[in-house]
Amino acid sequence: MRSWFRDTTGGLPTTFWYLWTGTLINRLGSFVLVFLAIYLTQERGFSASQAGLVLGLWGVGGAIGTTAGGTLADRWGRRPTLLTAHVGAAAMMLGLGLARELWAVALGAFLLGMFAEAARPAFGAMMIDVVPAKDRLRAFSLNYWAINLGFACAAILAGLAAQADYLLLFVVDAATMLVTALIIFVKVPETRQNGIAVTPGANAPRGALRTILTDRVYLGFVALNLFAALVFLQHISMLPIAMADDGLSPATYGTVIALNGVLIVVGQLFVPRLIRGRSRSHVLALAAVVMGVGFGLTAFAGTPWFYGLTVLIWTVGEMLNSPSNSTLIAELSPAELRGRYQGVFSLSWQIAGAGAPILGGLVREHAGNDTLWYGCAAIGVLTAVAHLVSGPARERRATALRRSGEALAPVSTTRPSASQPAEATA
Repeated sequence: MRSWFRDTTGGLPTTFWYLWTGTLINRLGSFVLVFLAIYLTQERGFSASQAGLVLGLWGVGGAIGTTAGGTLADRWGRRPTLLTAHVGAAAMMLGLGLARELWAVALGAFLLGMFAEAARPAFGAMMIDVVPAKDRLRAFSLNYWAINLGFACAAILAGLAAQADYLLLFVVDAATMLVTALIIFVKVPETRQNGIAVTPGANAPRGALRTILTDRVYLGFVALNLFAALVFLQHISMLPIAMADDGLSPATYGTVIALNGVLIVVGQLFVPRLIRGRSRSHVLALAAVVMGVGFGLTAFAGTPWFYGLTVLIWTVGEMLNSPSNSTLIAELSPAELRGRYQGVFSLSWQIAGAGAPILGGLVREHAGNDTLWYGCAAIGVLTAVAHLVSGPARERRATALRRSGEALAPVSTTRPSASQPAEATA
C-alpha cells in the first residue's frame, strides 16, 4: 500500500496540492446544484418546467462563463480569474438563496452559472502550468477522485442540511467557495507565462473556426456526447423531482445519488485496465446502452433501493464512457488547435446543462414521468448505434493524425455536471 500510495501521489508540486485541496473543499460544499430542483419545486412551489427553465439558465450562464473564463485566464491571468470567479460565485450563491420571485431566481441561477463555470478553464490551465507533462494524467486522475469524493459526501450532507433549512445549503456552499478563494489568494501564485511564442497563422481565430466547422468526424463525436449528456444530466434535474413525487425525502435522494460518487471513487481505478486494448467505439456504444438502461429503469422505481440500483447501473456506463472519451478527444485534435477543440467538446456539456432540465421538465409535464425515462433509454440505444457506425471513421482520422505527428498524447478529461458537470471543479 505504501508503494502504491507513493507512486500515485508522490512527486507532485506543492501548488497542485493546494489546488487539489481547494477542489475537495469546494466539492464538499456543492450542495445547491444537487438539491436545486427539489428546492425550486417544494420550497418555492415552481412547476417542473419552471424548475427546468431555472436550471437551464444556469447552463446558459455556464456556457458564457466558460468562454469568458478561458479568455481571461490567458489574457488577465489564472489567479485573478479564479479569485474573481469564486468570490463572484459566492455572492451569487447567497443572492440565489435569498431570491423569491421566479425572475429573480432565474437571474440568480444565470449569474451563478456564469461565475462558477468561469473558474473551470483557469483551474485547468493552472493545473497544466504547474504539473510536468509526465505527471499530468496522474494529477488529473487525483483531482477527478477528489471531485467525486467531495460530491459523494456533499450529497449526503446536503440532504441532512435541507431538512434543517434550505437557506443553509446556500450559505455553506458560498462559504466553501470563499475558503477556496482564500487558499488560492494565500498559497497559489500566478502560473501564466508571458511571452510565449505563437506560430504565425497557426492559431488564427478564423482559420481555427473554419477547421473545426469542417471537421465532420469530430463534430459528429461531439454531437453524440451532447445526446449522452442530455440523458446523463437528468440525474440533477428530473430525478430528484421524480423521487420527491414518490414521497422520498431530500435526505434519501442525497444518499441515493451519493452512490454515484462512491462507485466512481472505488471502481474508476480498475476501469482503464478492463477496457485496455478493446475497441473504443464498442466501449462507447456499451456505455451508452448501460447508461440508457439505467435511466430507463427509473420509470419502474418507487423505493430507495430501486432508485439506488438505477444509479449504480448508469454510473457503470459513465465510468466506461470517461476514459474512452479522454483518448479520443486528444487523438482527434490537431496539436495547434488543442484548446479550441477541447473548448468545443466542453461546450457540448454546457449546451446539455442548459437543455437537459428544460427538455426534461417539458417532457415530464406534458407526456408523463415514464415517457421521460423511456425516452432516455431510447436515446441511449440510438447513441450506441451511432457510435458503432461512426467509429471506423474516427479511428481512421486518429490514425492519420498520429502518422502526421499532429495528434496529442491522451489527457484525462472530466464531466461538467454534479458528478462531471455540471459539475465547477474548483
